[in-house]
Amino acid sequence: MSLPLAAVEAAHLIDRLDRLARHGEAGGLNPAQWEALRFVARANRFSRTPAALAEYLGSTRGTVSQTLIMLEKKGYVTRQASVRDRRSVVLGLTPFGQRTLGDDPILALASGLATAGTEDLALLVESLRSALHAMIARNGGRAFGACHTCRHFRHGDEGTDPLPHRCALLGESLSDADSRAICVEHQQAAA
Repeated sequence: MSLPLAAVEAAHLIDRLDRLARHGEAGGLNPAQWEALRFVARANRFSRTPAALAEYLGSTRGTVSQTLIMLEKKGYVTRQASVRDRRSVVLGLTPFGQRTLGDDPILALASGLATAGTEDLALLVESLRSALHAMIARNGGRAFGACHTCRHFRHGDEGTDPLPHRCALLGESLSDADSRAICVEHQQAAA
């Protein structure tokens, strides 16, 4: 297969940026622990489970379990029995974990990207999102998109429900914050 040289160069740049953003154990966390912490911060309440984290990372449940044990011991995350399913565990961030995300090494990369113009950055995000979706589809994984971009998302009437939105798949009310979180059940809405 012949690929455009620009595509190969872009892949090399993305790989190099990834390695530089992961360099060392910033804040006492290794790269896998940072990824898990980021996921717990970004995932909606239905997706903050060890199984969803394993799927998101493309990792085994055993590996994720060990990562979560360390994050819990270090005081970054909590585990609680799910209210919806007592056999399941729901992950949460501790206040210490939330503060630690302010020192996330990936923010240095974001700072570098922020120097691009707004239009260039929007084009970059769309190009990377498209490449990610193609790779996820090729690997048979899940997209984990934001709720408000899902085919199951319903805008609600703020006058009838304290939570203005709804997930039609799960039959659950969603806040504005929920609507921006990533979800394991995400299915892209038709354009």
